[in-house]
Parts: sequence; C-alpha cells; structure tokens
Amino acid sequence: MNRKILVAEDDADILNLLKIYLESSGFQVLTAQNGEVAWQLLQAEKIDLAVLDIMMPKMDGFALTQKIRSEYNMPILLLTAKTEDTDKILGLNLGADDYMTKPFNPLEVVARVNANLRRFYQLNPASSEEPVSSVITLGELALDTEKWILRKNGTEIILTPNEYKLLAYLMQSPGRVYTKSQLCMAINGEYYDNYENAMMVHISHLREKIEEDPKAPRYIKNVRGVGYKIEKIE
Repeated sequence: MNRKILVAEDDADILNLLKIYLESSGFQVLTAQNGEVAWQLLQAEKIDLAVLDIMMPKMDGFALTQKIRSEYNMPILLLTAKTEDTDKILGLNLGADDYMTKPFNPLEVVARVNANLRRFYQLNPASSEEPVSSVITLGELALDTEKWILRKNGTEIILTPNEYKLLAYLMQSPGRVYTKSQLCMAINGEYYDNYENAMMVHISHLREKIEEDPKAPRYIKNVRGVGYKIEKIE
C-alpha cells in the first residue's frame, strides 16, 4: 500500500498543487485547510508524513507539530512564507524534521518527502514498506522526480530547470489541460509580467528536445484558447 501524506495548507492553490505532485509520485494524499481538521485526520488515519503550513487558522503549524510529537512518530515538513531564522529554529526545536520557505518548487517538496521517509524508515525498519517509485513514465519518456533526470528511450535529455519543472507538472496528469497561469504558478510559485510569452518559449524549447517533429508534436499539445496538455501515451 502506498504511503499516506497529510498536507495542511490554507492556500487552496498551493494545497492543490502539492496534492497533484504527491499523488502523481505514488502517494495517497489527505488535505486540510486548517489545523483542527488536520489534527482530526491525524487521529483518524495512519499518516506516514505530515506537510504543515505554519500560518494556518484555528491551529498553526507550530502548535500542530507539538501535538503530533506528543502522540505520534512520523516525519514533519514545515512550510512558511517567512524567511527569518527564528521561525526555522523554533519549528525544528518543536520537533519538525525539515523546513521549506515559500515560494518553493513542488518537485523539491516531493524530493524532500521521499528523503525524509527514507531516513525515517532506515531508523524504524519495522515500519518500512517497499519504496514508492519516483519515476514517471509516459511513452518513451521516463522522468525521475527525485534525481531530476529525464530520459527518452534510455538516453538522458538535458533540460533547463524551468523546462524540467514544466514537463514534470504536465506529466503528473496526462490528458489534463492547464492554463498558462497554472503553469506559471507551478514553475515559479507566483505570477509575473509577460508570463504567457515565457510559457510559449518554454513549450517551444521542450518540444524541440522531446518531440520527433516539434511542428507536429506527439506529446505536448496546444488547446486553443485554454492552454496546454501532455497526451496520454502508453
């Protein structure tokens, strides 16, 4: 059975983004938009790792970390928009295992989830299960979301960081159509001026690298008036 991750985050866009990435990496994901609901889920479900936003309503991430540590043994990853070292130190002293500052790359969150689970189960072998694969396959493409490597028919393809993040986001849900603004958010964690033109450039460069014929793409398709999708290819 795949490992179960709790994501507690009051920002619906970030919550949905993390859910998509984690589910596509093989995890079961439970979500909450406040600390009280998160605590109820922790009591009702067997959670393997918790991803907690610090600034949540009803019960913040610090208080929730303390409650988890008082009753459960699991890795905890804290998320925050604050950059002060005092928050990081407080979170770690309360029992968190890792800490990430917003805006962040959701692929790095997945990588850190995998790393924290790996360390946890090395220290707790009796609780260990078979590891979840970090490789997403689609047709001739194989994307390792932990090592950040793309291969096509076994040959590595070099991508820029933004090209990689864009392709990974599309490959999480083949067939799903994303707007340019959604893709911008996935890559940068925020919007910026002229992002639509930037998305078109990234898509063009990706097609040149992964398509046999970039002018007649097999993988990345434009959905007129909406955005882009990557085709479901066996």
